[in-house]
Amino acid sequence: MAGIQTASGEYIDSSWELKVYVEDLGEEAEPITLRVTGDQHIGGVMLQLVEKIGIAKDWSDHGLWWKQKRQWLLKTNWALDKYGILADALLYFMPQHKPVILSLPNQRSLRIRVSFSSTTFSACAEVCKILGIRHPEELSFLKAPEEREKKKKKAKDPVTQEIFDLTSFQPTAAREGQVQFGGIPPHFIGSPEGQECYRALSVCQTGLTPEDIQKRYKATSVTDKTAVHARWLDSSKSLMQQGVQEGDRLWLQFKYYTFHDLDPKMDAVRINLLFEQARWAVLLEETECTEEEMMTFAALQYHVNKLSATSDPMHLPQDSALQDLDEALSHLEVKLEASSPSEALAGIELEPELQEYLKVFRPRKMTLKGYKQNWVMLKGTNVSCYKSKEEAKGEPLILLALKGCEVIPEVNVASQKFCIKLLVPSPEGMNEAYLRCENEQQYAHWMAGCRLAAKGRTMDDSSYDGEVQNILSFLTLQKSNSQTSASAAESINMLSLVSPRYQKKLKLKQLSPRILEAYQNIAQITLMDAKLRFIQDWQSLPDFGVSYFLVRFKGARRDEILGIASNRLIRIDLNVGDVVKTWMYSNMKQWNVNWDIRQVSIEFTENINVAFTCVSASCKVVHEYIGGYIFMSTRAKDGGSKGLNEDLFHKLTGGHEAL
Repeated sequence: MAGIQTASGEYIDSSWELKVYVEDLGEEAEPITLRVTGDQHIGGVMLQLVEKIGIAKDWSDHGLWWKQKRQWLLKTNWALDKYGILADALLYFMPQHKPVILSLPNQRSLRIRVSFSSTTFSACAEVCKILGIRHPEELSFLKAPEEREKKKKKAKDPVTQEIFDLTSFQPTAAREGQVQFGGIPPHFIGSPEGQECYRALSVCQTGLTPEDIQKRYKATSVTDKTAVHARWLDSSKSLMQQGVQEGDRLWLQFKYYTFHDLDPKMDAVRINLLFEQARWAVLLEETECTEEEMMTFAALQYHVNKLSATSDPMHLPQDSALQDLDEALSHLEVKLEASSPSEALAGIELEPELQEYLKVFRPRKMTLKGYKQNWVMLKGTNVSCYKSKEEAKGEPLILLALKGCEVIPEVNVASQKFCIKLLVPSPEGMNEAYLRCENEQQYAHWMAGCRLAAKGRTMDDSSYDGEVQNILSFLTLQKSNSQTSASAAESINMLSLVSPRYQKKLKLKQLSPRILEAYQNIAQITLMDAKLRFIQDWQSLPDFGVSYFLVRFKGARRDEILGIASNRLIRIDLNVGDVVKTWMYSNMKQWNVNWDIRQVSIEFTENINVAFTCVSASCKVVHEYIGGYIFMSTRAKDGGSKGLNEDLFHKLTGGHEAL
């Protein structure tokens, strides 16, 4: 809007000059001077600015940033007067989305465009949509820790060398009810680069060495664990308001330890990143566990690493019901193609079966009897036991329907023990039976047959031969002579599966057999089930999901630790480490924050009042954790069907700063 100009070039109306720096023109460029009035709205100012710049390009993502107030002028219908902008305002016209380097829990790095103008909560949700992560409210951004000797560190750390470029990726606006292709966002499918990036996101990091763990490991006290929380970004503010700049490194991590509706079909990336965060929490001893639990975690990692080496996330596994249908149709096809009944019979192969003498044991109350030799037959999905081969045409002594049963290996190659434990559900409870084989070959065939039968499949399934070979490979690993044990351990790098404490405590010869012993109990589960099992075992650890803060309780003379979990607050003695008091959220009536003195006050039932000031982090972070967990508890009520209620999140976590 131009003012009225006199012959001498002076303006006689209420217009005034506004200078705007345009980032796209470079740092050295002079600001663009506009003639404006106080009642001119922000949209009109930007339109006038673009016309004056005179460069034809897409300016739709650009916005005005007010440097002195650290504020975006996003309400384009607001007038300059309403914002309080005068001629001395330093305004910058810049893109609202800029690239940053994002470090993920799996040690991968991405270059991705992030919103610098929306709240951190919205910016994180937008990034999660690009990556194919549901329930983005569980994650947030942290500022990367300050790196000392940056050049040396970069040279040493190969993990951070490869950065996947996602700056050209935009989330596809999916229509309501539209299902992604196997949970894979469409923008990953169209190009080889997109597929490679999706693999990096959904396949776990293999090839870790003990040195990789030791490089990141440092002995942590509870006080050390409080330091990380000072780095969380404020969810109510934009990245720009918090001093984040283009090209900075941010971490994307799970912040709230309540993982809603984990679906293996839709959450490949989410589950993989969660598995990686859990794995590093165990390996770096951020979450304490016993030696026995560490062996289970190591076995699960070994299984995940082994399967990840050959898995392709772009190749989606067929649904089991569809696979059964395919098999039935293929048999029908054979019948229909035959021109005569005799040809049809010749075309259909006899269903494969196993039958031979095995030692069988069924534990019963008040009995000391051991294994008996029976003629055992595995046909279809049923196991039948007879007194002898001659009686196999009559009624069996034992008939077990294996579909849906649990098949547990009990093997010790050193002592030549090859047992299969069957737990078969029945109306009376669990029927238990043991099959004892004579040698490795016999065991491998029977174990493979029983595992397939438990899944409702027979031995003519295409996976049967592969299952037999996998079992034989596992038995080879378990050979007890020292040379084989050492070479097996070396080939799978057993030391990289445990934390530094156990790397020092246990020698390789001690560690390998124990991990392999734990592994035989989970050797048959799928890759996704192994990751989910690891996450579940991590969730069952006593100090799982507790975020620690250094605080000073009202009336106390020294600092203490406040632990915040998904359902409770914990007061911990700093010197001893003992839990002094626990307060449940279910008993909480209200909480308030005095922002001036950085004090959080919480009122519980039975007139219990708790107040503390925050020492290790801003009280906004503590307030956000408590409000965030209250928000997470509301999700289960609508099953997530109503979408993400961002307004409610900000009401619970924002405080006066969000208003």
